[in-house]
Amino acid sequence: MRVLGIEGTAWAASAAVHDTEAGDTRIFTDAYLPESGGIHPREAAEHMRGAIPTQVATALDYARETTPENRPSDDPPVDAVAFSRGPGLGPCLRIVATAARTVAQRLDVPLVGVNHMLAHLEIGRASAGFDSPVCLNASGANAHLLGYHGGRYRMLGETMDTGVGNAIDKFTRHLDWSHPGGPKVEAAAEDGAYVDLPYVVTGMEFSFSGIMSAAKQAVDDGVPVEDVCFSLQEHVFGMLTEVAERALSLTGSDELVLGGGVGQNARLREMLAEMCDQRGASFHAPEPRFLRDNAGMIAVLGARMAAAGDTVAVEESAVRPNWRPNDVPVTWRDGEDVSRAATPREGPTQRGAEATVSLGERVVKRREAKSYRHPDLDARLRRERTRAEARLLHDARKLGVSTPVVHDVDQREATITMERVGASDLAGRLDPDLVATVGRHLATLHGAGVVHGDPTTRNVRVPDATGRALGGGSERTWLVDFGLGYHSDDVEDYAMDCHVFEGSVVGTADDPAPLVDAFEAAYRETGDPSVVEQLRDIEGRGRYQ
Repeated sequence: MRVLGIEGTAWAASAAVHDTEAGDTRIFTDAYLPESGGIHPREAAEHMRGAIPTQVATALDYARETTPENRPSDDPPVDAVAFSRGPGLGPCLRIVATAARTVAQRLDVPLVGVNHMLAHLEIGRASAGFDSPVCLNASGANAHLLGYHGGRYRMLGETMDTGVGNAIDKFTRHLDWSHPGGPKVEAAAEDGAYVDLPYVVTGMEFSFSGIMSAAKQAVDDGVPVEDVCFSLQEHVFGMLTEVAERALSLTGSDELVLGGGVGQNARLREMLAEMCDQRGASFHAPEPRFLRDNAGMIAVLGARMAAAGDTVAVEESAVRPNWRPNDVPVTWRDGEDVSRAATPREGPTQRGAEATVSLGERVVKRREAKSYRHPDLDARLRRERTRAEARLLHDARKLGVSTPVVHDVDQREATITMERVGASDLAGRLDPDLVATVGRHLATLHGAGVVHGDPTTRNVRVPDATGRALGGGSERTWLVDFGLGYHSDDVEDYAMDCHVFEGSVVGTADDPAPLVDAFEAAYRETGDPSVVEQLRDIEGRGRYQ
């Protein structure tokens, strides 16, 4: 099969020809590169209007010139036309869609509408030969984690404010540097030294607004630009690498792929590769031409969709500027589901996302040094999180929330010795009654101004199906791992706690709706209903909502 792909979500006016039999992909791109100020939608659309027809014509000429000898001469040069249907800038998407419809009708071949973000994931999965990877998409408008489960790609975590590339561009615009800012920050960082900046991770969600404001202020206060650029990379990419590791731990996957234009940054790839090496996982970043926006990835996924019969009629092919990847039915994977999310962790030593846990009569939890992080940042996080966890475990118990008893804390070694509780993680036994107990526990914590910070299904311990458990009784549900916790009187923070928990359920459960309903009903019964209202607001802030 030969497929013409057309991409034009924002800046890359691109066309490509993908030959499935030869395994060859030829890409033609004319990029819109504004001198300053980032991407202007009107200018980008004007660029697409002139560049897309040229790139498509060039790609079709190439397809005709390279037609295999065994292909009938009266056949069209391609068997399908795939286009980036969304998400992206509406005016740009409409120009691409018009071109795709025109070519598909002229050649009388099927039309395929491709989700741009899933194309980033699938090109990495295909080139790596992975089965069920977690994907970190790091691009201008996006920063999120995806994992496959139950016939869809699930959103495991994402930025709560802006995409990573756009965040960096906001900083470089403050410096009057031209677009794109990422490569300029990378170059300046080579001569920089470390300074502390904000580091915001909540479960697998993260935020860039605070660190960008702090970086701008640091430059204004006279901190050398090279030092700010160096530290900006260390913190931002450290956050992305940490949440990627949390996603691997939650899903049980041992494969990670990187997608998006920011993935061209050498320091980000180095961090991700080192993290995966430390935990025995496999990491893959596609070659740069497939990382930045390109029609090749559209053609590759389009070929798989066309082979599965996932095409769209011209009259039903309206673009979807707000098309989230988790809203796409995955037809091209034949119903396979190789998620290992519910696999119980076994053995006397268990490895989570940031700590090693030794199991005996007591539990010894050690926050291991992360070599991918700058040593100063790593020491700071391990120290702060160990101290916070010990304090909040104690505070939660005083409130009547089931948590392990802390027997010893060694902040210097980032180690906590505590009571052993439960028979398994909640991830291995997703039951509505147990999930409801988590809702009551979080409501109790929030009522006293305590935020857990990372209430995923891996950080809840439960008894087995017979009610058997360690830790002083049966039919109990324990909250553990308060390392990202803190005190707050802000409803937003409480709602974010709920958002993290529900995200971990949706990302791993076969049928998450009854579990989410049980959680929210129990929370409302015990706590402040306005938190659930705020939760709806947070959900609406996701990319392309």
